[in-house]
Amino acid sequence: MTVEDDIAAAQRLRSGASSSADSDPSKSSTGGGGSSSSNAKDDIAFGSTNMDSELYGRDRGDDYNDEIMSGSDMDDDDNLLGEEIIVIGGGSSSAAAAAAADEGQIGGSHPSTRQRVEAARTGGGEGHSDAHDPFAVAGGEGRMSNATVADRDTEYTARRFNRQFNDVDAEGNELSYREVMERQGVEREVEGLKEKVRELEGKGKTTTVDNYNNNNSSSNSNSNSNSKAEEGGKKKKSRWDTKEEDKDEDKEEDKEKEGKKKKRRRWDETPIASTSSTDETPMAGQAATGSNKWDATPTAATAGATKKRSRWDATPLAGPSSSSSSSFAPSALSASAIVANASLDPQALSLARELARRNSPMSDAELDALLPEKGYKILEPPEDYQPAKDRIGRAGGDLKYGIGGVGGSGMIGGVGFDGGEVGSADGLPFIKQEDYQYFGKLMDEGVDEASLGKAEQRERAIMALLLKIKCGTPPQRKTAMRQITDKAVGFGAGPLFNQILPLLMSPTLTDQERHLLVKVIDRVLYKLDSLVRPYVHKILVVIEPLLIDEDYYARIEGREIISNLSKAAGLATMISTLRPDLDNVDEYVRNTTARAFAVVAQSLGVGTLLPFLKAVCQSRKSWQARHTGIKTVQQIALLMGCAILPFLRDCVEIIAHGLTDEQGKVRTITSLTVSALAEASAPYGIESFDVVLRPLWKGIKQHKGKGLAAFLKAIGYVIPLMEENYANHYTREVMPILIREFASPDEEMKKIVLKVIKQCVCTSGVEVDYIREEVLPDFFKAFWIRRMALDRRNYKQVVETTVELANKVGCSEIITRIVNDLKDDSEPYRRMVMQTVTAILENLGADDIDGRLEERLIDGVLYAFQEQAIDNGNPADDLIMLEGFGVVVNSLGVRTKPYLTQIGGTIKWRMNNKSSSVRMQAADLIGRIAVVMKACKEEKLMGHLGVVLYEYLGEEYPEVLGSILGALKSIVNVIGMTKMTPPIRDLLPRLTPILMNRHEKVQENCVDLVGRIADRGSEFVNAKEWMRICFSLLDLLKAPRKSIRRAAVSTFGFIAKAIGPQDVLHTLLNNLKVQDRQNRVCTTVAIAIVAESCGPFTILPAIMNEYRTPEINIQNGVLKALSFMTEYIGEMSKDYIFAIAPLLEDALMDRDNVHRQTAMTVVKHIALGVANLGCEDALVHLLNHVFPNVFEQSPHVLNAAMDALEGLMVGLGPNVILAYILQGLFHPARKVREVYWSVYNMLYIYASHAMVAGYPAIESDERNNYERTTLELFI
Repeated sequence: MTVEDDIAAAQRLRSGASSSADSDPSKSSTGGGGSSSSNAKDDIAFGSTNMDSELYGRDRGDDYNDEIMSGSDMDDDDNLLGEEIIVIGGGSSSAAAAAAADEGQIGGSHPSTRQRVEAARTGGGEGHSDAHDPFAVAGGEGRMSNATVADRDTEYTARRFNRQFNDVDAEGNELSYREVMERQGVEREVEGLKEKVRELEGKGKTTTVDNYNNNNSSSNSNSNSNSKAEEGGKKKKSRWDTKEEDKDEDKEEDKEKEGKKKKRRRWDETPIASTSSTDETPMAGQAATGSNKWDATPTAATAGATKKRSRWDATPLAGPSSSSSSSFAPSALSASAIVANASLDPQALSLARELARRNSPMSDAELDALLPEKGYKILEPPEDYQPAKDRIGRAGGDLKYGIGGVGGSGMIGGVGFDGGEVGSADGLPFIKQEDYQYFGKLMDEGVDEASLGKAEQRERAIMALLLKIKCGTPPQRKTAMRQITDKAVGFGAGPLFNQILPLLMSPTLTDQERHLLVKVIDRVLYKLDSLVRPYVHKILVVIEPLLIDEDYYARIEGREIISNLSKAAGLATMISTLRPDLDNVDEYVRNTTARAFAVVAQSLGVGTLLPFLKAVCQSRKSWQARHTGIKTVQQIALLMGCAILPFLRDCVEIIAHGLTDEQGKVRTITSLTVSALAEASAPYGIESFDVVLRPLWKGIKQHKGKGLAAFLKAIGYVIPLMEENYANHYTREVMPILIREFASPDEEMKKIVLKVIKQCVCTSGVEVDYIREEVLPDFFKAFWIRRMALDRRNYKQVVETTVELANKVGCSEIITRIVNDLKDDSEPYRRMVMQTVTAILENLGADDIDGRLEERLIDGVLYAFQEQAIDNGNPADDLIMLEGFGVVVNSLGVRTKPYLTQIGGTIKWRMNNKSSSVRMQAADLIGRIAVVMKACKEEKLMGHLGVVLYEYLGEEYPEVLGSILGALKSIVNVIGMTKMTPPIRDLLPRLTPILMNRHEKVQENCVDLVGRIADRGSEFVNAKEWMRICFSLLDLLKAPRKSIRRAAVSTFGFIAKAIGPQDVLHTLLNNLKVQDRQNRVCTTVAIAIVAESCGPFTILPAIMNEYRTPEINIQNGVLKALSFMTEYIGEMSKDYIFAIAPLLEDALMDRDNVHRQTAMTVVKHIALGVANLGCEDALVHLLNHVFPNVFEQSPHVLNAAMDALEGLMVGLGPNVILAYILQGLFHPARKVREVYWSVYNMLYIYASHAMVAGYPAIESDERNNYERTTLELFI
């Protein structure tokens, strides 16, 4: 079986999910004729849910990767300028949109409205629907089960399963480039004819057969049609004809149409079951026009006829109806019908196994258990007895892998099978049900590999390696990955890709499995190099869908594969392979092809591809080719960023003619490409856009709708590149059009207008007076309304544009216009105003705010803060008001003093609120304004708030308690220890039990507060209390959050400095005996900090004495403490190097690898600390013990040895190390030479100039002169 056959099988399996939806007229958005995507091409769907993030702006962080949009139908027109189609799964499907349309809903209605309509249509919402899955998250993401890649496919991304190979015909024969292009031309002509037919249908000039069957009449009733009907000898009946003489004609027509399935619409009358009680039983494959609960048992071919399936029904039928909403009894199905598709569908295989369990004949053992031993006799079967062929059991010949047996167990390849996976001999991993079709040959029993041919042996070897990579354990995957990489050339490109590519097209592939298989392709490409050329198209068909995947890393992997493929196959092969897809009839293929060409251009150079792109963009034969070529330029700009500058002029000239193209889609994509080029080249390159300025300006005056939107976007990105006087002129020219579009009812057009205004305003040449007089009045009238705050898509853009306007005209000008809206009745609108005020004050400060505006601002902020709805389920919304209040108070600074009393009263009142969220927010506000209260000299108010917070230390909610501790910490920081109320001696004992709280926020804030008190006010607390805190801090050394561990370690240093190191050190040394490694490491860090705080001489005797304890954990802990200590104390190490040298000498000779590794780390830090301080003799002694470790096999020990040598190179100089390695550079053993040369390379990189004096003096011989004078060395 070839790779084409395998992928075709996967396509058939995947397409089964959509077959039932296609066959149901109620799920079709166009009723009788045509598809939804084709009929929508004449519409401008700005209000639809299909939005384009590239057109309507995005963050510049990662232009190529962050263009994620939601939506399902990605045709160019339906996609609202349709150029960026990286799709997030779970967008509203076309069927859902059609359902909403049927209910009279607008396409862009609120999602909750669509959900209610869908719930009402399906029978009462989630609670009343049997099909509701409580374990499925909305949108299809984040499911509890291990979701596959296909689970999040939308209607658009699922087209990847429909792609065909261009380079082979129906029989699998290779086609030449000319034949491929001819076939593409035929497909284009067919699609053009279909398009014309659809246009005629839309104009009412023709009637399709489907409409004729649906209406049972002709829709043409004019005189011409009547005359034609008379000439035919029969008059066509209108749907309104009711004469009796037409009944006979109706009967004759009904007989002619017998056997044809009547297509039903959702507004037709209720379907009626068969009225005849003597009708024959429907057979398999017979289409029933009505169904009754007492009809014949459904078979494999008719199981999809039922309207709706509950999620609790039996396993669905295999084949095309596997995802249909049918339910049936498994035991009633034909076994042979299921087994026929068992190798294609895992559900069918599971069902066949269930039937095998139910229908298999009973064994002798089971009969003996059921029947008594006496009274029965076992008869021999007749000689001519033959088991039934369709019986699944011992005969079981229909099943490919021989599922059979009793009790649900079977034998697959001689291995017991009972459940979802198959274990295999020979060390292979378990095989999942859906993988049988790929790896089933490995389960065949009794295969003698020695008797197989070379091709079959190679196939089985590749199959086994891929199974280990896909389903194996990490060690198996690592080994198999290395083997398949090393043997890639021996296996050959054909056998490898014939098995890898079908796996990648599997509909049951998970993200992890896809990542592993893509990694296999990447490594195999590197090995095969030019041998991969015959398979370039097959690889691209499988890899190109990754370029529009929602997963960022999948897109990165896809680009990496195509980049490596380009380098291996060459530019000519890539162009000849991708060229037929440039004008493919499927927009999905054209989109992915444009992205693939962009990756090729990035890999092989844009300049090499420009001549080809110029020819494509000027194609007169096909507008699709021009569209795809221009889109390729756009993708190159998005992918390369500012690296497009050397080719900017050429790229603009290539696409300039597209702005005046006769095809609207080409004009649209051209304007979008101009905007992408301008954005990538900013702030340079305005001279390259001279050729497109005039067409752009003509375009904004001629176009409307989405064409105008695209042209406006292009202008919005070009204007910031201009000089100041030109930018001012063009801004004045385009602003009337933008102001006119303020009144547009389309929300997406408004988003573009906002983006363009933001870009024009931020240009330096635009005058402030013009913005203030001409733009601001209409802007605030159109956009600062309540409805805008409810539109999440435009909400953020309005705020950003308003902030940019404030940067231009000043803070007070904007805040004056919106400050009264802080008291608006709408909560979302108040939140929007607060977010804007916060951003403006953070950027500009409050210097130009006068006294009256200051009062209005504080009054509005207090009102919005008090009236906010806290428990709305969105913490981010609560944070907006809190941050806004803090920013306003901090911006006003000492000007807030008259209002602090009122603010303090509000805080105290909210601290008594029954809602925990309100109390937490009040405590957080204290922490944000404590610095301002200190600046306003409100120590009395802060002391009062400190007492209030102290009284609330018994808070039961840990989130609130953490905020209270944070507020206390802020007050302690600004008011000082002496003025703090309550006194520190009363506060600290209340904090000690709180240290035992396991909530991370409580732990972090509490440890920070205790550390601050220990640092500044340790004298207010007795030593016993500090020791109690030390014991509590030990548990925090194993906290999961790093900030908590760091704060605890620092607090040990503060406490040791306050009460002396002896008691603290005793506690820490005892903690070295625990088994938890993280706890011991944090303890050693604490010991080092104590040494830094109190001096190394206070702890060195104790820890060196502790090293004598013959316990490995304690000795390793002492060495680790010495390592951190020598790192912290630096040059002070010169006073202690001779004291600790014997200890290091013992550790460097220890048999334990970890001992030597940690000791070498200590040597590195000592050598760096004592460099040039006269301790070379001790360092040479340590070097003699370090150097033998360079031959260690353990990577950790080897890295520590190299680090120690680097430190000793600094402390001793490179020539001392060079003297050690010269003797081994030419050692006869390769492994020895490699070690010495790695050390030499390190010396050469760091100190090649200083090594000149250290090279040995070699005497000159007859052929070579090795003498160099000082002058020659200097030159």
